[in-house]
Amino acid sequence: MQRRDVLRLLTTTAMASAMPLEILQSLRQARAEVGPSRGLRTLNPHQNATVTLLSERIIPETDTAGAKSTKVNEFIDLLLTEWYDKPDTDRFLQGIAEADADSRRHFGKDFVDCSTAQQIELMKSWDSAAMDYAKANKASLNAKFAAPPANFFYTVKRLTIVGYYTSETGFTKELKATIIPLKHAGCAPLSEARS
Repeated sequence: MQRRDVLRLLTTTAMASAMPLEILQSLRQARAEVGPSRGLRTLNPHQNATVTLLSERIIPETDTAGAKSTKVNEFIDLLLTEWYDKPDTDRFLQGIAEADADSRRHFGKDFVDCSTAQQIELMKSWDSAAMDYAKANKASLNAKFAAPPANFFYTVKRLTIVGYYTSETGFTKELKATIIPLKHAGCAPLSEARS
């Protein structure tokens, strides 16, 4: 399956546990690439701080690691760098700028500089708009190869959920699922099996 197809199908799937096996394996492979930190390649420090904070507010640390500890920001950076087409990457980065502009209109500062209460207030309004967007575009979202959503917060939520639930922590501790092997090594030759 092509990466672009995986991204399109990602927008139509509600949770990582409900994803077709082929999509989950593709995303787990991408997740495995995050492993040891390779450094950010698309997000600048401010954009990364915004994505990290948004994802941590969406999936906070509780008795298990949250989005920040599972490096959801690095997973998103990897997708933006290697999986997204340039127009989609640019749209995502523009979404961060628009989120900051909205934050400045309401509170006179960038999202990351707001208080927790202010951040939550903004996120609730963005979430409401994202759900309105999803409802309005339900027909295209249900199509097998629908275009990725243009709503920034909707996209951040989806990528955060997938990034978290394809991490070892999210998959094994939250979903209580067994990690699916990324590759099949094949069968051992019969001569080896007899010894």
